[in-house]
Amino acid sequence: MIKWYKKVVFENFANFDGRARRSEFWYFILAFYIFVALLILVGVALTAATQSAGVGMVFFILYILYALLNVIPNIAVIVRRLHDVGKSGWYYFIILIPIIGSIWMLILLCTEGDSGQNEYGPDPKGDYQEVEEIGTPEA
Repeated sequence: MIKWYKKVVFENFANFDGRARRSEFWYFILAFYIFVALLILVGVALTAATQSAGVGMVFFILYILYALLNVIPNIAVIVRRLHDVGKSGWYYFIILIPIIGSIWMLILLCTEGDSGQNEYGPDPKGDYQEVEEIGTPEA
């Protein structure tokens, strides 16, 4: 999970080209929300322990900074994920359509990517088929 997060945030910070596997996208989202939950929990615990709202405010500010720093990597990985299913990055704006847009975006983000190369690049899964290799002796 951390490997995917580092790949998205540090290596592909603002890379809107290419394709992103479902695992790359979902591990990034999982790591993001785990870190947000930890910031909130620590902030609430320290606020309760110290009886000071100032401590909680510090963690709230840290949360805001963390969220702002992840806006571009989040958009970039969504665009690459859309490329993996054969859609343009402009499909990101589909979420502006109330209710239906969010549902459609979630379906696109959960859909398996195109097999083989598409107009946005090679298949990020590679040319091998893991399923076919199960149970075969190694050479």
